[in-house]
Amino acid sequence: MTARLGWPTMILLGAVGGVIAVGAVLYTSAQSRTNQVSLADSAKPVSTIAAIAAPFQSSRRYVGTIEPWVEAKIGPQLVSAYVDTVLVRPGAQVKRGEVIATLDCRNASAVNQQVAAQARAEDAMSTAAAKEAARLSQLLQGNYVSENEVDMKQADAASKQAQVAALKAQMANAALQVNDCVLRAPFDGEVGERDVDPGAFVRPGNAIATLIDRHVVYVAIDVPEDDFEVVAPGRPVKLHVLSTKTDLAAKISRRAPSADAQTRTAHVEIDVDNSTTPVPVWTTAEVSLDVGEPVPGSAIPLSAASVHGTKATVFVADNGVARSEVVKVIGEHGGTLYLDPKALPPGTKIVSEGRTVLSDKDPIAAHDEAWRLDGAVGSGSAAR
Repeated sequence: MTARLGWPTMILLGAVGGVIAVGAVLYTSAQSRTNQVSLADSAKPVSTIAAIAAPFQSSRRYVGTIEPWVEAKIGPQLVSAYVDTVLVRPGAQVKRGEVIATLDCRNASAVNQQVAAQARAEDAMSTAAAKEAARLSQLLQGNYVSENEVDMKQADAASKQAQVAALKAQMANAALQVNDCVLRAPFDGEVGERDVDPGAFVRPGNAIATLIDRHVVYVAIDVPEDDFEVVAPGRPVKLHVLSTKTDLAAKISRRAPSADAQTRTAHVEIDVDNSTTPVPVWTTAEVSLDVGEPVPGSAIPLSAASVHGTKATVFVADNGVARSEVVKVIGEHGGTLYLDPKALPPGTKIVSEGRTVLSDKDPIAAHDEAWRLDGAVGSGSAAR
């Protein structure tokens, strides 16, 4: 018997066939777009630069403090009293002997007057005792008085003279205390600080104002012990004053003959004439100086290498393959790294961007980039 299919069945079979055909087309399209090459075997896009031949000169850089050659803390030395007046403010120009401040020393003045009165009284008593002893000495020749009485009068006169001398010493000390109540400038200079105001109580050793002389200043630095020979007196240095953004040329003036026992650093001072271009004291100065002679090197950006001590790891682009190489570091300056030109000749292509995802002998798709070296001779920290 021949089975006959109705039109609903035919429609259903056609729909199923259409779905199968569409699925086959989609599967074929997806398979054609699938990358059959693994990511590890595909070339990685990177940027490369060429190493530049550039000499490098080792240098040292230290941070120092600009200090005044002469500085004085103005305050009482002998008396404790309340501050009566302070006549200066920071920045004021003062001359030698000019009054800086005064103290309320009424007590010291009264003591001085009391001691002076006692000294005058004792001086009068001493004069009278000396005359009486002289008269008794004349009566001794006629045996009108005994020698014992004369000796006692002479001893009394000498005792009173000693008391007068002691009172004069006290009077001199009291006068010093009275003079200590008027504080004067010991030299021509500028007021750097005003530490107290009128009404404050000060004691010997307390500073009321700070006076500085900026005609000559010096830069104080402390250098490591292995740089002792580098900072020999007379060596020229370059100074960069951070506060005024100025550059100065100077020479090392003094070097301590020994290092600090705790820090193992040597103290160095550099005198600077501050009369023409004044700089503020107690500010920061950068000190730099060149060491030795320039040596040949291959310069690359610092970001193109991984530095570990005196060695640097770089990726060299070699015929579409990145080769990892370890090269000796000569030094660095700013953002530039100087490598041994024998191990890395100038002109060698170095991977600059994309190196962090590379491994040794990875295939690369290199894109050359140009970079410029600032300065003909690099001067920076040498690898030590």
